[in-house]
Amino acid sequence: MELQVARQIIDTLAQGIHPVTGEVMPEDSPYNAPPVIRALHAVARALESAGGEPSEGARPKPAPPPNAGKRWSPQEDSALETAFDAGIPLRQVAQELGRTGFAVEQRLIKLGKIEAPAGGGRFGPAAG
Repeated sequence: MELQVARQIIDTLAQGIHPVTGEVMPEDSPYNAPPVIRALHAVARALESAGGEPSEGARPKPAPPPNAGKRWSPQEDSALETAFDAGIPLRQVAQELGRTGFAVEQRLIKLGKIEAPAGGGRFGPAAG
């Protein structure tokens, strides 16, 4: 059974409907008990995460930039320094280098172009 079909069955049960006959479950059915309904909704969400279709209002996670997590090359460092010195917006520089904005900021700190935020910034005080 595919996850999408399993999720449809779980969703139908969570609504108090018999998945095969389409009839409303009797009030005394265990499927109408609040803890069971909550459990069925939790399973439906887990199936979404496992590859089912996203729920309404859920946004797909954007793909990371192509160079995210890769080592910086000397050419990229040079291009970053040149762009920074020219006043090009960091968001644009990040996009052109295929990096996240955070990665660009961290690299500028490492290159001595900008100061690290007081208190260590995003990940707390720097270990030193």
